[in-house]
Parts: sequence; structure tokens; C-alpha cells
Amino acid sequence: MRIFGDSISGNCLKVKWTADHLGLSYEWIETDVLKAATRTPEFLALNPAGQVPAVILDDGRPLAQSNAIILHLAEGSALIPADPYDRARMLEWMFWEQYSHEPYVAVARFQVRFQGKAVSDLEPRIVERGKAALQRLEGGLAASPFLVGGAVSLADVALVAYTREAGDGGFRLADYPRVLAWIARVENALAII
Repeated sequence: MRIFGDSISGNCLKVKWTADHLGLSYEWIETDVLKAATRTPEFLALNPAGQVPAVILDDGRPLAQSNAIILHLAEGSALIPADPYDRARMLEWMFWEQYSHEPYVAVARFQVRFQGKAVSDLEPRIVERGKAALQRLEGGLAASPFLVGGAVSLADVALVAYTREAGDGGFRLADYPRVLAWIARVENALAII
């Protein structure tokens, strides 16, 4: 398997962490989005959306979108709950991550860390919704150590990627003690450095 990813991207790291956790063999192909590596004709032939991560599976088929990739890689593993309801709850968190978390927490991080924007210059809506996403996580961790019960799942993989870097976007993780403890548990479970 070949994984095209940019090491600064939480979406790409989700795929790397899942593959590493599962002991899958792969070749990492660093694909620098800041240098427009996803806009070359060769890359667009692989993924017409022009986004990383993208993988070429062992059988030659391409697959894009981080959560689709990690779901495919983890099929049949303990990262996907066996109980159908818990599996649905995992997917609920994963869909929410792409719609209500990543567009705010990750965008704030990118604008501050990689575009040099001051936190005070971020669009207020991004900050407001980023804080709301972190508060939703805080509440979601009130009853269990992981997002779907007592064991790490793809929900945790999907959400830890940008949450652990939220401080880069001006969010104070200290305001979310359950989230901070959860980040440490997920990093430990996945052996993330």
C-alpha cells in the first residue's frame, strides 16, 4: 500500500496512525500541500479532488478521504466496535468530526500556524464553533474513557488528530480537562509520539 500524505495534516496522520496501530505495511509518500503537490497532473490523476490523504491499496485501487480510508483499513479489527449500535455511534462521531470539528479546529490551526494569522484575526465564527466542538467532546467523554465506551475506536483516531493540536489555533485545551486526559489515553493506546 502507498499512502500519499502531508505530515502536517491531522487527516493524513489518522491514516498513518491506523496503519501503524494495525501493523500494516505501507510506503509513506510525503505530499506537501503547501507546495501544491496535490495539484500536479500526476496527483490529480490519482485523486481528482486534489486532496491528501489518498492511498493506493495493495491491489492497485485508489481510495481517498481520511475517514473512509481508516474505516477500510480497520475493517475486522478491534478499532471498530463489534456491537452494531456502538459501530453506529463510532460513525456518528466520525461524521460529526468532518462536519462540525475539523472545519473549525483544524482551520484555525492552519491559519495561525501555517499562514501566520494572529488568533485575534480569526473569523469569530471559526473560534466560536471550534470552542463548541471542544465542549461537545468534553461532554461526550463524561461517561466513558473513550468516545465509544471503554476501548479506543476509529472515533477516537478521527477526533484526536486535530484536537491534540488545537492549541496551535488559539484554543485553550486546559479549559477541557476530560479532553486533555482523553488525548493522553488515545496517544497511549495508539502509541502516538
